[in-house]
Amino acid sequence: MSLSPLEIERYREEGYLMFPALIRGKKLARYKGIFDELVERSRSMQTSEGGYSLAPDENGKPVPGRLHKIQGVCVVDERVLDLAREEAILDRAASLIGPDLDVFGTKFFPMLVRGATSTGWHQDNHYFGTNSDRVLSCAIYLEETDRENGCLQVVPGSHRTGDLAEHTFGSGVMAHGEWVDVDESRAVDIICPGGTVVFFSANLLHGALPNTSDRTGYRTAWHYIPGDLNLAMFPRGGYRDRHIVRGK
Repeated sequence: MSLSPLEIERYREEGYLMFPALIRGKKLARYKGIFDELVERSRSMQTSEGGYSLAPDENGKPVPGRLHKIQGVCVVDERVLDLAREEAILDRAASLIGPDLDVFGTKFFPMLVRGATSTGWHQDNHYFGTNSDRVLSCAIYLEETDRENGCLQVVPGSHRTGDLAEHTFGSGVMAHGEWVDVDESRAVDIICPGGTVVFFSANLLHGALPNTSDRTGYRTAWHYIPGDLNLAMFPRGGYRDRHIVRGK
Protein backbone atom coordinates (compact mmCIF):
# COMPACT_ATOMS: atom_id res chain seq x y z
CA MET A 1 0.00 0.00 0.00
CA SER A 2 1.44 3.35 -1.06
CA LEU A 3 1.24 6.43 1.12
CA SER A 4 -1.43 9.04 0.49
CA PRO A 5 -0.44 12.62 -0.48
CA LEU A 6 -1.56 13.70 3.01
CA GLU A 7 0.76 11.17 4.68
CA ILE A 8 3.68 12.23 2.48
CA GLU A 9 3.06 15.88 3.35
CA ARG A 10 2.88 15.03 7.06
CA TYR A 11 6.22 13.22 6.82
CA ARG A 12 7.80 16.22 5.06
CA GLU A 13 6.52 18.60 7.74
CA GLU A 14 6.86 16.58 10.95
CA GLY A 15 9.64 14.17 9.96
CA TYR A 16 7.97 10.93 11.02
CA LEU A 17 5.03 8.60 10.41
CA MET A 18 3.63 5.79 12.57
CA PHE A 19 1.78 2.71 11.28
CA PRO A 20 0.23 0.95 14.30
CA ALA A 21 0.23 -2.88 14.29
CA LEU A 22 1.28 -3.06 10.63
CA ILE A 23 2.88 -6.48 11.24
CA ARG A 24 0.57 -8.81 13.16
CA GLY A 25 -0.66 -12.34 13.82
CA LYS A 26 1.54 -15.30 12.86
CA LYS A 27 4.08 -13.05 11.13
CA LEU A 28 4.63 -11.02 14.26
CA ALA A 29 4.87 -14.17 16.38
CA ARG A 30 7.46 -15.64 14.00
CA TYR A 31 9.70 -12.59 14.17
CA LYS A 32 9.32 -12.35 17.93
CA GLY A 33 10.45 -15.99 18.15
CA ILE A 34 13.60 -15.25 16.13
CA PHE A 35 14.53 -12.43 18.48
CA ASP A 36 13.83 -14.64 21.50
CA GLU A 37 16.43 -17.05 20.11
CA LEU A 38 18.97 -14.24 19.66
CA VAL A 39 18.49 -13.04 23.22
CA GLU A 40 18.87 -16.59 24.53
CA ARG A 41 22.18 -16.98 22.67
CA SER A 42 23.53 -13.90 24.45
CA ARG A 43 22.92 -15.08 27.99
CA SER A 44 26.20 -16.99 28.29
CA MET A 45 28.35 -14.24 26.75
CA GLN A 46 31.01 -12.67 28.93
CA THR A 47 32.12 -10.03 26.41
CA SER A 48 30.72 -8.32 23.33
CA GLU A 49 31.38 -10.39 20.21
CA GLY A 50 30.15 -11.10 16.69
CA GLY A 51 27.74 -8.16 16.51
CA TYR A 52 26.42 -8.80 20.02
CA SER A 53 26.98 -5.78 22.27
CA LEU A 54 26.54 -6.23 26.01
CA ALA A 55 24.96 -3.46 28.08
CA PRO A 56 27.37 -1.16 29.95
CA ASP A 57 27.08 -0.69 33.70
CA GLU A 58 27.31 2.67 35.50
CA ASN A 59 31.08 2.63 34.93
CA GLY A 60 30.73 1.87 31.23
CA LYS A 61 31.86 -1.75 31.64
CA PRO A 62 29.93 -4.55 29.83
CA VAL A 63 27.61 -6.64 31.99
CA PRO A 64 28.04 -10.40 31.22
CA GLY A 65 24.93 -11.98 29.72
CA ARG A 66 22.97 -8.71 29.49
CA LEU A 67 22.37 -7.90 25.84
CA HIS A 68 22.28 -4.24 24.82
CA LYS A 69 21.95 -4.64 21.04
CA ILE A 70 22.93 -6.69 18.03
CA GLN A 71 24.61 -4.59 15.35
CA GLY A 72 24.24 -6.04 11.87
CA VAL A 73 21.37 -8.25 12.98
CA CYS A 74 20.52 -9.14 9.37
CA VAL A 75 24.07 -10.46 9.01
CA VAL A 76 23.96 -12.34 12.31
CA ASP A 77 20.64 -13.98 11.37
CA GLU A 78 19.46 -13.71 7.75
CA ARG A 79 15.88 -14.55 8.76
CA VAL A 80 15.55 -10.97 10.00
CA LEU A 81 15.87 -9.78 6.39
CA ASP A 82 12.36 -11.17 5.83
CA LEU A 83 11.10 -8.45 8.17
CA ALA A 84 13.09 -5.76 6.36
CA ARG A 85 11.54 -7.03 3.09
CA GLU A 86 7.91 -7.03 4.23
CA GLU A 87 5.87 -5.64 1.32
CA ALA A 88 3.69 -3.53 3.60
CA ILE A 89 6.83 -1.71 4.78
CA LEU A 90 8.57 -1.43 1.40
CA ASP A 91 5.48 -0.11 -0.39
CA ARG A 92 5.30 2.77 2.07
CA ALA A 93 9.06 3.41 2.00
CA ALA A 94 8.99 3.55 -1.80
CA SER A 95 6.45 6.38 -1.63
CA LEU A 96 9.03 8.50 0.18
CA ILE A 97 12.40 7.64 -1.38
CA GLY A 98 11.74 5.72 -4.60
CA PRO A 99 11.19 2.17 -5.86
CA ASP A 100 14.73 0.72 -5.71
CA LEU A 101 15.53 0.16 -2.04
CA ASP A 102 18.44 -1.02 0.05
CA VAL A 103 18.50 -1.43 3.83
CA PHE A 104 21.63 -0.90 5.91
CA GLY A 105 22.76 -0.48 9.51
CA THR A 106 20.42 -3.16 10.85
CA LYS A 107 20.10 -3.35 14.64
CA PHE A 108 18.08 -5.16 17.29
CA PHE A 109 17.49 -3.72 20.75
CA PRO A 110 15.89 -6.18 23.22
CA MET A 111 15.31 -3.50 25.90
CA LEU A 112 15.61 -6.01 28.71
CA VAL A 113 13.75 -5.36 31.94
CA ARG A 114 14.68 -2.82 34.60
CA GLY A 115 17.11 -0.21 33.40
CA ALA A 116 17.82 -1.13 29.79
CA THR A 117 18.63 1.70 27.39
CA SER A 118 18.88 1.86 23.62
CA THR A 119 19.82 5.40 22.57
CA GLY A 120 20.04 8.97 23.80
CA TRP A 121 19.00 11.97 21.73
CA HIS A 122 20.69 12.02 18.33
CA GLN A 123 20.31 12.28 14.56
CA ASP A 124 21.05 9.11 12.62
CA ASN A 125 22.80 10.97 9.80
CA HIS A 126 25.45 12.12 12.28
CA TYR A 127 26.77 8.56 12.19
CA PHE A 128 26.52 8.23 8.41
CA GLY A 129 28.63 11.16 7.22
CA THR A 130 25.74 12.81 5.36
CA ASN A 131 22.70 15.01 5.87
CA SER A 132 20.80 13.50 2.93
CA ASP A 133 17.01 13.57 3.21
CA ARG A 134 16.97 10.35 1.17
CA VAL A 135 17.94 8.28 4.23
CA LEU A 136 14.73 6.90 5.76
CA SER A 137 15.12 5.47 9.25
CA CYS A 138 12.74 2.73 10.33
CA ALA A 139 11.95 1.35 13.77
CA ILE A 140 9.76 -1.72 14.24
CA TYR A 141 8.28 -2.45 17.66
CA LEU A 142 7.73 -6.18 18.14
CA GLU A 143 6.05 -5.63 21.51
CA GLU A 144 3.69 -3.06 22.98
CA THR A 145 5.75 0.00 23.83
CA ASP A 146 5.08 2.86 26.24
CA ARG A 147 7.02 5.24 28.48
CA GLU A 148 7.63 2.55 31.08
CA ASN A 149 9.39 0.08 28.77
CA GLY A 150 11.30 2.67 26.76
CA CYS A 151 9.29 4.23 23.94
CA LEU A 152 10.74 6.24 21.08
CA GLN A 153 10.68 10.02 21.45
CA VAL A 154 10.92 12.48 18.57
CA VAL A 155 11.10 16.25 18.13
CA PRO A 156 8.65 16.97 15.28
CA GLY A 157 10.01 19.22 12.55
CA SER A 158 13.60 19.09 13.82
CA HIS A 159 14.73 17.60 10.50
CA ARG A 160 13.76 20.57 8.36
CA THR A 161 16.89 22.70 8.81
CA GLY A 162 19.03 20.02 7.19
CA ASP A 163 21.71 20.79 9.79
CA LEU A 164 23.31 18.26 12.10
CA ALA A 165 23.61 19.14 15.79
CA GLU A 166 26.79 18.79 17.82
CA HIS A 167 26.98 15.29 19.33
CA THR A 168 29.17 14.41 22.34
CA PHE A 169 30.20 11.04 23.79
CA GLY A 170 28.03 9.68 26.59
CA SER A 171 29.23 8.09 29.81
CA GLY A 172 28.17 5.32 32.18
CA VAL A 173 25.13 3.42 30.89
CA MET A 174 25.12 5.76 27.87
CA ALA A 175 28.80 5.22 27.01
CA HIS A 176 27.87 3.37 23.81
CA GLY A 177 27.19 6.46 21.65
CA GLU A 178 27.26 10.17 20.95
CA TRP A 179 24.28 12.26 21.99
CA VAL A 180 22.70 15.72 21.77
CA ASP A 181 21.18 18.01 24.40
CA VAL A 182 17.51 18.56 23.52
CA ASP A 183 14.68 20.75 24.79
CA GLU A 184 12.47 17.83 25.86
CA SER A 185 9.41 20.05 26.20
CA ARG A 186 9.10 19.71 22.42
CA ALA A 187 9.35 15.90 22.48
CA VAL A 188 6.53 13.55 21.48
CA ASP A 189 6.25 10.00 22.89
CA ILE A 190 5.59 7.25 20.33
CA ILE A 191 3.35 4.89 22.30
CA CYS A 192 2.26 1.95 20.19
CA PRO A 193 1.02 -1.67 20.04
CA GLY A 194 3.23 -4.57 18.99
CA GLY A 195 3.92 -4.79 15.26
CA THR A 196 4.07 -1.01 14.82
CA VAL A 197 6.37 0.47 12.17
CA VAL A 198 7.71 4.02 12.51
CA PHE A 199 9.43 5.89 9.68
CA PHE A 200 11.46 9.00 10.43
CA SER A 201 13.95 11.23 8.69
CA ALA A 202 17.57 10.42 9.49
CA ASN A 203 17.91 14.16 10.23
CA LEU A 204 15.17 14.05 12.90
CA LEU A 205 16.18 14.44 16.55
CA HIS A 206 15.04 11.33 18.38
CA GLY A 207 15.92 9.07 21.30
CA ALA A 208 14.36 6.51 23.60
CA LEU A 209 13.46 6.39 27.26
CA PRO A 210 15.03 3.69 29.49
CA ASN A 211 13.05 0.57 30.31
CA THR A 212 11.98 0.93 33.95
CA SER A 213 9.37 -1.84 33.77
CA ASP A 214 9.33 -5.61 34.17
CA ARG A 215 8.47 -6.01 30.46
CA THR A 216 10.86 -6.29 27.53
CA GLY A 217 10.51 -3.90 24.60
CA TYR A 218 11.90 -5.72 21.53
CA ARG A 219 12.56 -3.42 18.57
CA THR A 220 14.62 -3.21 15.42
CA ALA A 221 16.11 -0.10 13.87
CA TRP A 222 17.51 0.26 10.35
CA HIS A 223 17.62 2.58 7.39
CA TYR A 224 16.17 2.41 3.89
CA ILE A 225 17.96 4.26 1.10
CA PRO A 226 17.64 4.39 -2.68
CA GLY A 227 19.90 1.87 -4.39
CA ASP A 228 21.74 4.69 -6.19
CA LEU A 229 22.66 6.57 -2.99
CA ASN A 230 26.35 5.91 -2.52
CA LEU A 231 27.22 6.59 1.10
CA ALA A 232 31.00 6.55 1.41
CA MET A 233 31.00 4.55 4.66
CA PHE A 234 28.29 2.13 3.52
CA PRO A 235 28.92 1.37 -0.19
CA ARG A 236 26.59 -0.93 -2.05
CA GLY A 237 28.42 -4.21 -2.59
CA GLY A 238 31.22 -3.15 -0.26
CA TYR A 239 29.49 -3.04 3.11
CA ARG A 240 28.32 -6.32 4.55
CA ASP A 241 25.25 -4.92 6.30
CA ARG A 242 23.80 -3.20 3.21
CA HIS A 243 21.19 -5.39 1.50
CA ILE A 244 19.10 -4.97 -1.65
CA VAL A 245 15.49 -5.35 -0.59
CA ARG A 246 13.63 -4.15 -3.69
CA GLY A 247 14.69 -3.56 -7.28
CA LYS A 248 18.14 -4.06 -8.71
